[in-house]
Amino acid sequence: MHYYRYENEEVSCCYKYLMFSYNIIFWVSSTSESVILAQHSRTGVLLDLTQVTRLHGFDPVWLVLAVGAITFILGFAGCVGALRENICLLKFFSGVIGFIFFLELTAAVLAFVFQDNVREWINDFFLSNVKAYREDIDLQNLIDSLQKMNHCCGAKEPDDWNLNLYFNCTVNNPSRERCGVPFSCCLSDPADTVLNTQCGYDVRKGPKGVWSNAIYVKGCIPALEEWLPRNIYIIAGVFIVISVLQMMGIFFARTLIGDIEKVKFNYY
Repeated sequence: MHYYRYENEEVSCCYKYLMFSYNIIFWVSSTSESVILAQHSRTGVLLDLTQVTRLHGFDPVWLVLAVGAITFILGFAGCVGALRENICLLKFFSGVIGFIFFLELTAAVLAFVFQDNVREWINDFFLSNVKAYREDIDLQNLIDSLQKMNHCCGAKEPDDWNLNLYFNCTVNNPSRERCGVPFSCCLSDPADTVLNTQCGYDVRKGPKGVWSNAIYVKGCIPALEEWLPRNIYIIAGVFIVISVLQMMGIFFARTLIGDIEKVKFNYY
Protein backbone atom coordinates (compact mmCIF):
# COMPACT_ATOMS: atom_id res chain seq x y z
CA MET A 1 0.00 0.00 0.00
CA HIS A 2 1.34 3.37 -1.00
CA TYR A 3 0.64 6.58 0.84
CA TYR A 4 0.74 9.91 -0.93
CA ARG A 5 1.26 13.23 0.83
CA TYR A 6 -0.62 16.16 -0.64
CA GLU A 7 0.82 19.58 0.09
CA ASN A 8 -1.90 22.17 0.35
CA GLU A 9 -0.21 25.50 -0.26
CA GLU A 10 -2.28 28.42 0.97
CA VAL A 11 -1.78 32.14 1.31
CA SER A 12 -0.92 33.09 4.88
CA CYS A 13 -4.12 34.19 6.64
CA CYS A 14 -1.99 36.05 9.17
CA TYR A 15 -0.45 38.43 6.62
CA LYS A 16 -3.69 38.57 4.65
CA TYR A 17 -5.78 39.91 7.52
CA LEU A 18 -2.96 42.01 8.94
CA MET A 19 -2.83 43.70 5.55
CA PHE A 20 -6.60 44.14 5.61
CA SER A 21 -6.60 45.61 9.15
CA TYR A 22 -3.70 47.89 8.30
CA ASN A 23 -5.61 49.39 5.38
CA ILE A 24 -8.80 49.90 7.36
CA ILE A 25 -6.83 52.67 9.11
CA PHE A 26 -6.29 54.35 5.73
CA TRP A 27 -10.00 54.26 4.96
CA VAL A 28 -11.09 55.53 8.37
CA SER A 29 -8.52 58.36 8.39
CA SER A 30 -9.33 59.54 4.85
CA THR A 31 -13.10 59.45 5.47
CA SER A 32 -12.75 61.34 8.77
CA GLU A 33 -10.53 63.94 7.10
CA SER A 34 -13.06 64.53 4.32
CA VAL A 35 -15.97 64.87 6.77
CA ILE A 36 -14.07 67.34 8.99
CA LEU A 37 -13.03 69.45 5.99
CA ALA A 38 -16.61 69.49 4.68
CA GLN A 39 -17.92 70.70 8.04
CA HIS A 40 -15.27 73.44 8.32
CA SER A 41 -15.93 74.55 4.75
CA ARG A 42 -19.62 75.03 5.51
CA THR A 43 -18.88 77.16 8.56
CA GLY A 44 -16.44 79.32 6.58
CA VAL A 45 -13.37 78.54 8.66
CA LEU A 46 -11.40 77.42 5.61
CA LEU A 47 -13.01 79.62 2.99
CA ASP A 48 -10.23 82.19 3.10
CA LEU A 49 -7.28 79.87 3.59
CA THR A 50 -5.90 81.02 0.25
CA GLN A 51 -5.45 84.46 1.78
CA VAL A 52 -3.37 82.92 4.55
CA THR A 53 -0.91 81.16 2.28
CA ARG A 54 -0.74 83.59 -0.65
CA LEU A 55 0.15 80.74 -3.02
CA HIS A 56 -0.95 82.54 -6.19
CA GLY A 57 -4.60 81.59 -5.82
CA PHE A 58 -3.94 77.96 -4.91
CA ASP A 59 -6.13 76.86 -2.02
CA PRO A 60 -4.31 74.39 0.29
CA VAL A 61 -7.68 72.79 1.06
CA TRP A 62 -7.45 71.13 -2.35
CA LEU A 63 -4.06 69.72 -1.40
CA VAL A 64 -5.50 68.26 1.80
CA LEU A 65 -8.45 66.82 -0.12
CA ALA A 66 -6.05 65.31 -2.67
CA VAL A 67 -4.08 63.66 0.14
CA GLY A 68 -7.34 62.30 1.54
CA ALA A 69 -8.34 60.93 -1.87
CA ILE A 70 -4.94 59.25 -2.37
CA THR A 71 -5.19 57.74 1.12
CA PHE A 72 -8.67 56.43 0.35
CA ILE A 73 -7.52 54.88 -2.95
CA LEU A 74 -4.53 53.28 -1.23
CA GLY A 75 -6.78 51.86 1.47
CA PHE A 76 -9.13 50.47 -1.17
CA ALA A 77 -6.27 48.89 -3.15
CA GLY A 78 -4.76 47.37 0.00
CA CYS A 79 -8.05 45.98 1.38
CA VAL A 80 -9.36 44.56 -1.90
CA GLY A 81 -5.91 43.34 -2.91
CA ALA A 82 -5.54 41.46 0.38
CA LEU A 83 -9.04 39.93 0.43
CA ARG A 84 -9.12 39.03 -3.28
CA GLU A 85 -5.42 38.14 -3.36
CA ASN A 86 -4.95 40.52 -6.28
CA ILE A 87 -1.25 40.94 -7.04
CA CYS A 88 -1.80 44.00 -9.25
CA LEU A 89 -3.53 45.98 -6.48
CA LEU A 90 -0.98 44.90 -3.89
CA LYS A 91 1.92 45.98 -6.12
CA PHE A 92 0.17 49.31 -6.70
CA PHE A 93 -0.22 49.76 -2.93
CA SER A 94 3.39 48.92 -2.05
CA GLY A 95 4.74 50.97 -4.97
CA VAL A 96 2.84 54.13 -4.02
CA ILE A 97 3.73 53.79 -0.33
CA GLY A 98 7.38 53.37 -1.28
CA PHE A 99 7.22 56.43 -3.54
CA ILE A 100 5.63 58.52 -0.76
CA PHE A 101 8.36 57.41 1.65
CA PHE A 102 11.00 58.43 -0.89
CA LEU A 103 9.38 61.88 -1.27
CA GLU A 104 9.29 62.38 2.51
CA LEU A 105 12.94 61.41 2.82
CA THR A 106 13.90 63.70 -0.06
CA ALA A 107 11.97 66.63 1.46
CA ALA A 108 13.67 66.12 4.84
CA VAL A 109 17.14 66.02 3.25
CA LEU A 110 16.47 69.09 1.09
CA ALA A 111 15.10 71.02 4.08
CA PHE A 112 18.29 70.22 6.01
CA VAL A 113 20.65 71.07 3.14
CA PHE A 114 18.84 74.27 2.16
CA GLN A 115 17.81 75.35 5.66
CA ASP A 116 18.88 78.95 5.01
CA ASN A 117 16.54 79.12 2.01
CA VAL A 118 13.75 77.54 4.07
CA ARG A 119 14.32 80.08 6.84
CA GLU A 120 14.18 82.95 4.33
CA TRP A 121 10.99 81.55 2.77
CA ILE A 122 9.32 81.29 6.18
CA ASN A 123 10.39 84.86 6.98
CA ASP A 124 8.97 86.21 3.69
CA PHE A 125 5.81 84.16 4.23
CA PHE A 126 5.29 85.64 7.69
CA LEU A 127 6.01 89.21 6.58
CA SER A 128 3.60 88.98 3.66
CA ASN A 129 0.86 87.93 6.06
CA VAL A 130 1.77 90.67 8.55
CA LYS A 131 0.90 93.16 5.80
CA ALA A 132 -2.55 91.59 5.38
CA TYR A 133 -3.25 91.11 9.11
CA ARG A 134 -6.46 93.18 9.16
CA GLU A 135 -7.72 91.99 5.76
CA ASP A 136 -8.83 88.51 6.77
CA ILE A 137 -10.19 87.23 10.09
CA ASP A 138 -8.78 83.71 9.59
CA LEU A 139 -5.33 85.13 8.90
CA GLN A 140 -5.63 87.41 11.92
CA ASN A 141 -6.56 84.49 14.20
CA LEU A 142 -3.71 82.39 12.80
CA ILE A 143 -1.06 85.05 13.47
CA ASP A 144 -2.48 85.81 16.93
CA SER A 145 -2.42 82.11 17.85
CA LEU A 146 1.13 81.76 16.56
CA GLN A 147 2.41 84.79 18.50
CA LYS A 148 0.64 83.86 21.74
CA MET A 149 1.71 80.22 21.59
CA ASN A 150 5.37 81.00 20.88
CA HIS A 151 5.61 84.21 22.96
CA CYS A 152 6.87 86.18 19.99
CA CYS A 153 6.07 89.30 17.99
CA GLY A 154 6.65 89.85 14.28
CA ALA A 155 8.87 87.72 12.05
CA LYS A 156 12.26 88.80 13.44
CA GLU A 157 11.28 91.70 15.73
CA PRO A 158 8.23 93.81 16.72
CA ASP A 159 9.22 96.49 14.20
CA ASP A 160 8.11 94.12 11.44
CA TRP A 161 4.61 95.44 12.14
CA ASN A 162 5.68 98.66 10.40
CA LEU A 163 4.81 96.79 7.21
CA ASN A 164 1.16 96.80 8.19
CA LEU A 165 -1.01 99.73 7.12
CA TYR A 166 -2.58 100.11 10.56
CA PHE A 167 0.45 99.58 12.80
CA ASN A 168 3.20 101.47 10.93
CA CYS A 169 4.79 104.48 12.61
CA THR A 170 4.62 106.94 9.71
CA VAL A 171 3.51 110.45 10.65
CA ASN A 172 0.60 110.46 8.22
CA ASN A 173 -0.89 107.23 9.60
CA PRO A 174 -4.30 108.18 11.07
CA SER A 175 -4.92 104.77 12.67
CA ARG A 176 -5.37 104.55 16.44
CA GLU A 177 -3.09 101.50 16.29
CA ARG A 178 -0.20 103.55 14.92
CA CYS A 179 3.16 102.49 16.37
CA GLY A 180 1.48 99.61 18.16
CA VAL A 181 1.34 95.83 17.89
CA PRO A 182 -1.51 93.29 18.04
CA PHE A 183 -2.71 92.24 21.47
CA SER A 184 -1.16 88.78 20.88
CA CYS A 185 2.27 90.39 21.28
CA CYS A 186 1.48 91.54 24.83
CA LEU A 187 2.91 89.78 27.86
CA SER A 188 0.21 87.58 29.36
CA ASP A 189 -0.84 88.08 32.95
CA PRO A 190 -2.56 85.07 34.60
CA ALA A 191 -4.41 87.48 36.90
CA ASP A 192 -6.23 89.12 33.98
CA THR A 193 -9.77 87.79 33.61
CA VAL A 194 -10.70 90.04 30.67
CA LEU A 195 -8.72 90.11 27.44
CA ASN A 196 -7.28 93.58 26.81
CA THR A 197 -7.19 93.94 23.02
CA GLN A 198 -5.72 97.46 23.32
CA CYS A 199 -2.65 96.50 25.33
CA GLY A 200 -0.37 96.92 22.31
CA TYR A 201 -1.39 100.50 21.49
CA ASP A 202 1.50 103.01 21.26
CA VAL A 203 4.02 100.47 22.61
CA ARG A 204 6.61 101.15 19.92
CA LYS A 205 6.51 104.92 20.47
CA GLY A 206 8.76 104.48 23.48
CA PRO A 207 12.44 103.41 23.52
CA LYS A 208 13.17 99.79 22.60
CA GLY A 209 14.72 99.18 26.01
CA VAL A 210 11.33 99.29 27.73
CA TRP A 211 9.37 97.26 25.16
CA SER A 212 10.11 94.05 27.05
CA ASN A 213 8.03 95.33 29.97
CA ALA A 214 4.86 95.20 27.88
CA ILE A 215 5.34 92.94 24.85
CA TYR A 216 7.37 90.00 23.59
CA VAL A 217 10.46 91.35 21.82
CA LYS A 218 11.59 88.07 20.27
CA GLY A 219 10.58 87.43 16.67
CA CYS A 220 8.63 84.31 15.70
CA ILE A 221 11.38 83.03 13.38
CA PRO A 222 14.02 83.00 16.20
CA ALA A 223 11.38 81.48 18.51
CA LEU A 224 10.80 78.69 15.99
CA GLU A 225 14.56 78.13 15.68
CA GLU A 226 14.77 77.74 19.46
CA TRP A 227 11.72 75.45 19.56
CA LEU A 228 13.12 72.93 17.03
CA PRO A 229 16.22 71.86 19.04
CA ARG A 230 14.14 71.55 22.22
CA ASN A 231 11.67 69.24 20.50
CA ILE A 232 14.02 67.44 18.11
CA TYR A 233 13.39 64.06 19.78
CA ILE A 234 9.62 64.44 19.44
CA ILE A 235 9.95 65.43 15.78
CA ALA A 236 12.35 62.55 15.10
CA GLY A 237 10.03 60.17 16.96
CA VAL A 238 7.03 61.18 14.85
CA PHE A 239 9.05 60.78 11.64
CA ILE A 240 10.31 57.35 12.76
CA VAL A 241 6.81 56.14 13.68
CA ILE A 242 5.41 57.25 10.30
CA SER A 243 8.33 55.61 8.49
CA VAL A 244 7.92 52.35 10.42
CA LEU A 245 4.18 52.27 9.64
CA GLN A 246 4.93 52.79 5.95
CA MET A 247 7.61 50.08 5.99
CA MET A 248 5.14 47.73 7.70
CA GLY A 249 2.61 48.33 4.93
CA ILE A 250 5.23 47.60 2.26
CA PHE A 251 6.39 44.48 4.15
CA PHE A 252 2.85 43.11 4.51
CA ALA A 253 2.10 43.76 0.84
CA ARG A 254 5.35 42.25 -0.49
CA THR A 255 5.04 39.20 1.78
CA LEU A 256 1.47 38.64 0.65
CA ILE A 257 2.53 39.00 -3.00
CA GLY A 258 5.24 36.40 -2.42
CA ASP A 259 2.75 33.96 -0.88
CA ILE A 260 0.27 34.42 -3.72
CA GLU A 261 2.94 33.94 -6.39
CA LYS A 262 4.23 30.83 -4.61
CA VAL A 263 0.75 29.28 -4.48
CA LYS A 264 0.17 30.06 -8.15
CA PHE A 265 3.54 28.58 -9.11
CA ASN A 266 2.85 25.33 -7.22
CA TYR A 267 -0.66 25.18 -8.66
CA TYR A 268 0.54 25.40 -12.24
